[in-house]
Amino acid sequence: MAASLWRVAWGNPSGVLQSLAKNRVQPVSWIRQKFTRSRIPEWVFQPRPGDHEKYGGDPEQPHKFHLITRIRSGRRRPYWEKDMIERLGLEKRLDPVVHKNIPSVNAKLKVIKHLVSIKPLKLPHGIPTEEEMSDCYLNSHGELIIRRRLQPVEQKTIDSS
Repeated sequence: MAASLWRVAWGNPSGVLQSLAKNRVQPVSWIRQKFTRSRIPEWVFQPRPGDHEKYGGDPEQPHKFHLITRIRSGRRRPYWEKDMIERLGLEKRLDPVVHKNIPSVNAKLKVIKHLVSIKPLKLPHGIPTEEEMSDCYLNSHGELIIRRRLQPVEQKTIDSS
């Protein structure tokens, strides 16, 4: 009995945790279900009917791009949330990243929605072309602004006759 109490108090070298119940030692396996995906309720991932009114979205005309910013740390989070943060390129906090508004990206964002801020990317000048990409910048309101380079104005000749 003393040897079994010693194993309980100081740990078993084989790695199996043991507990003392009714004067005998029984193996207890490590409970991992606390941090598995199956413990997250399914309703968390379902869309709510009031979301469009609350956030000002239009379900008939959705925006084309998301502007995603990580606002909370990934430390002390489960491994699948850390993987999603890395896959979406959100390693740096408060560094905005642009992603398409497609179902595969939206499914990934639902997993980490409590860690990120998601805004629609506004395109007041439309989608930039390859030549305009170097002249674009993202302002603090989530708008992609294209600085148009001024072209020289052709002067008209004036006939004074």
